[in-house]
Order: sequence, then structure tokens, then C-alpha cells
Amino acid sequence: MAFCTGCSLLCDDIEVDFEGAKVKRTLNLCRKGRGHYDSLLVDRLAPAVDGSLVDIDEALSSAAEVLEGREKILLFGWGNSTLAAQKAGIELAKKLGSVIDDPSSYSQGLITEKVLKGELPTCTFDDVRNFADVSIFWGDDPSSSHPRHLSRFSYYPRGEKRQRGYEEDREAIVIDVRKSPTAQIAADGFFKISPGGDADFIEALMAALGGKIPKVEDKKRMLNLGTKLRKAKFGAIFTGLGLAHSLGGDLDAFFSLVGKLNELTRFSVIPTLGDYNTRGFNQTLFDEAGHVNSVSFKDGVDHGPEFGIAKYLDSCDAVMVVGSDPTAVLPAPLAKKLAGMPMVAVGTHRTLTTDGADVTVPIGVAGLEVGGTALRTDGVKVEFDAVVDSDYLPDVEVIERIMEAV
Repeated sequence: MAFCTGCSLLCDDIEVDFEGAKVKRTLNLCRKGRGHYDSLLVDRLAPAVDGSLVDIDEALSSAAEVLEGREKILLFGWGNSTLAAQKAGIELAKKLGSVIDDPSSYSQGLITEKVLKGELPTCTFDDVRNFADVSIFWGDDPSSSHPRHLSRFSYYPRGEKRQRGYEEDREAIVIDVRKSPTAQIAADGFFKISPGGDADFIEALMAALGGKIPKVEDKKRMLNLGTKLRKAKFGAIFTGLGLAHSLGGDLDAFFSLVGKLNELTRFSVIPTLGDYNTRGFNQTLFDEAGHVNSVSFKDGVDHGPEFGIAKYLDSCDAVMVVGSDPTAVLPAPLAKKLAGMPMVAVGTHRTLTTDGADVTVPIGVAGLEVGGTALRTDGVKVEFDAVVDSDYLPDVEVIERIMEAV
């Protein structure tokens, strides 16, 4: 059996046959996973300096030269890196006195940090499969982003206490601004809200849970939802970008709702994170610095929004991006700033970010060409081996060699 590092579910039941590096036959791969496996032969990153191809040793020494002597370096990405590379990246940040950050600074970092602090109850996917009778997908569409989420863990499968599965033993509730593929599965459990309407929905649901009349148009439906959640034996809330972006940095209302639900019954929160080892980076940095993102090691440990990529690009003088493509997702003014900076890009494939980098350093695809360890989005640690031969270096070796050279 092989692992798939195409998303943060880290499915461990993959069967695959190769002809060289080309996939011949697979079993249990979703459409996203198949694309991940097929990408081994498409748009691979090559070692380059200023657009000219070089050997890997020259690329590594040039990467170190970009970083040497800089006062305000940003090390960004890390969600598509192994735990060993993430730990090495944090050591590199310490050595350089730099800032280290990941995409959770503009997504679900606050929720993840509350989970890691023990201030939000959580559980594993195995708990969900075995015990959950209610699954809430809030601003989250795993049918599109994590295609095997519902089939392996959260809705369809039979479990220890859920032998009849979704037909009788489970219910899906989706709260979103559109009728997503996941919402279509939920059918009558879909609650459509207006963009930015999550806070109002939370207020109405809190009223319903407290036996009060909610201030919504369909009062009866909201009261029925409150009754359903109170009667749940084991509930799971999967949070997505929709919730995080709607509430921004003010998630207190959501945290209060989770607290209220746990006064009445049991509900756990699992953030649906994107890159395969986002949870790993957040956990590793939290263990080291007490925060999941936006950390400066300039003078000891400092943390704040000013050290997130959205603000730090205004003041930093060099960037190293590892396993991420911020140019593709940042607002155009920020992407333009990034493209204009001295930049090193470490990754497996060509992206908009690598195309704008001064130095590019290729690495092997984790779980396919190189082994390693990672944390699934529910925090479970997994270890995977390479399944195909490759000449690409592991990510941890690349980071360690750059660290030795600076």
C-alpha cells in the first residue's frame, strides 16, 4: 500500500503500478490523487539561476547567496514539506533571525491554534467514522477539495457505533454561501447563508440552542436545527476557508458556539486544511514557538500579524518560498511585491511563484519519490516511503544544505 500526499487526508490505502515514472494502474485514488500521481511527469521544476539552467549544487549555493547578508528574510510555505524539512526550516529561521510563516496566516491559523492549545475540542477521523452521528461542514466543501473525506471518514462509512452509515446513522449539515457538491449530498441539511453571514447565523443558532426565538426568516427550521444538534450523541464540525474568511480575525462567536454545544452534548472541531502537511507545520512551529504562523526569530521569539506574509512583504528584503505558490493566491498588489523581491523557490513543480524566482531548487515529491512523515489534518502522524525511484533530493536535505551554506 502507498500513501497519497495530494491533500491533507493522507490516504494510506493506495495501490499503484508504475511503468518507469508513469502510472499504469491505480486503486483507491480519487480524481485529485490521480492528478497528483500523474504530475510526476508534468512541469517539473529544474535547478536554475536567473532563468538559466544550472546543476543542483550551483542552485543550492546561489540560494544561500540570495539569503546571506539580508536583514529581513521571510521563509514562507512549508505545508507541502515533510516534518523533518519543517523542523530544519525553523532551525534555518533561527540561524538567519528571520520570519517564518505559512498560508494559515490568511486562512485557518486561528482555529488550528485554538485546537492545539486545547481550547477547542477535537478528535480524529477514526473517532468520526466510529461514533459521529452529525457532521457539520461549515464553509467547507470537501467533496471538491478532499474528495474521499465523506467516503472514508465523515458520512458514508460504517463505524463501530454507526453500523448503518449514512442511510440511518449519520446526518450531514452544510452551512455555506452556495449549494456546493457537499451541500447537494446533505439535501435538507443545507443552510444557505449570504456572504459574510456566518456571524448572524451563529447568533440565530445560539438563540435556538438556548430555547429562544431566533431572528431569522425561517424560525422553525432554525429551531429544528437547534433541536437536532442538542440531540446529537457525537458531533463533528469541519471548518473550511468560507468560515475563516467570513469571520476574519474575530472567531469568538464561533468559539462560543462550540462551547455551548459542548455544554449540551459532545462536538469536536477538525479544520479541513489544504496542503498535505499544513497541520504538521502548524504543530511543529507551535511546539517550538507557541504559535502556528507569523513568527519572527530576530530577537528571541516574536509573533503578530505584522509577521504574516500579507504585511511582512512591505518590509522584508528577501524571500524563500518552500512548497507553496503564494503568487497564485495573493491579491495582485501583494503578488507583484513578491515577484519584485530577491527570491528562492524550493518545490516539485513549476508554478507562478517559481517562474518569478531568482533561484529555483527542485525536490522530490513526498510519498512518491521520497519518504518522510507528516500529520494528517486531524493531527494523526503518518509515515510514508518512496514508491518510485528518483534522482530528486528530499526536501530536508535541500533545506539543511542551504542552512550549512549561509
